[in-house]
Amino acid sequence: MSNRPRVFVSRTLPGGDAPGTPFDALKAHAEIDVWEATEPPTAEALRARSAGCDGLLTVLTERVDDALLDAAPRVRVVANMAVGYDNIDVLACTARGVLVTNTPGVLTEATADMTWALLLAAARRLPEGDRALRGGGWGPWHPTWLLGYRVSGATIGIVGPGRIGRAVAQRAQGFGMTVLYTGHRPVEDFPGTFVPLDDLLARSEYVSMHVPLTRETERMCNAAFFARMRPDAIFVNTTRGGVVDQAALLEALRSGGIAGAGLDVMTPEPIPVGDPLLTAPHLVVAPHLGSATLETRTAMASLAVDGLLAGLAGRAPSNAVNPEALAAGRRRA
Repeated sequence: MSNRPRVFVSRTLPGGDAPGTPFDALKAHAEIDVWEATEPPTAEALRARSAGCDGLLTVLTERVDDALLDAAPRVRVVANMAVGYDNIDVLACTARGVLVTNTPGVLTEATADMTWALLLAAARRLPEGDRALRGGGWGPWHPTWLLGYRVSGATIGIVGPGRIGRAVAQRAQGFGMTVLYTGHRPVEDFPGTFVPLDDLLARSEYVSMHVPLTRETERMCNAAFFARMRPDAIFVNTTRGGVVDQAALLEALRSGGIAGAGLDVMTPEPIPVGDPLLTAPHLVVAPHLGSATLETRTAMASLAVDGLLAGLAGRAPSNAVNPEALAAGRRRA
């Protein structure tokens, strides 16, 4: 029997197991079991495959909670290949001495780019134009057909001035936009003006969400939130679907309470084809593509592997969510 640590990887990684890939680096230090299917493992399958493992490399669809940790008591590290870790019960992990890592920083630029792709597509009604052209609905030029909204010189409101929010704000400067932002407190050197949330919603022609999904932010974008937005404003969300009350968003779009929306994240994911939200007018949707570039996903996988290997070696990497878990783990051992 090998004395190397055992690791369960809940999805195939970019590049497969070719030399120099993140999986190849992990394979050099651990015995690996990979979930090869496209569909995520069920909770039962995840518990069964994690049993006897020392580490887990998960993605956002895998729930790591007491039930899983009970089934896999040897687990010392959970490396989540995402910035957010709302799929992980961090308190439960810390209590058991299980280190949790995430992948911050490396997907900032790709997600900011995706935010702008959605913003521009919603503002200029590109999906509607595409459908009209392909469906034979492109008639003679008319000065009032498919009128969108200006971007250059407009006001954008950033809700959540973290790494991605900052990158979105920096791009807004290139469009000559006025940048407002809100959060718990002003952020040094943020390229915009700090204002209360109500002020931001009342003034912004574009509202872009960049908050983590927590108990505080869950469904913060509700009917009252949308009612405070301008009727000519466009709402963009690339963080987590759970921050939005989708029924309230649907009503705001149907009633003309807001002008449009661009979403890269929804609840649930994948969203059913028959979900009422998808019937909303002036809505641009994407299937959670924020970090979906080869370079970004490879960097995320590398950072996840690095955090996993550091944790298995008893070290707290820079991307540790709960570095205090190492001390708890030593006491448990």
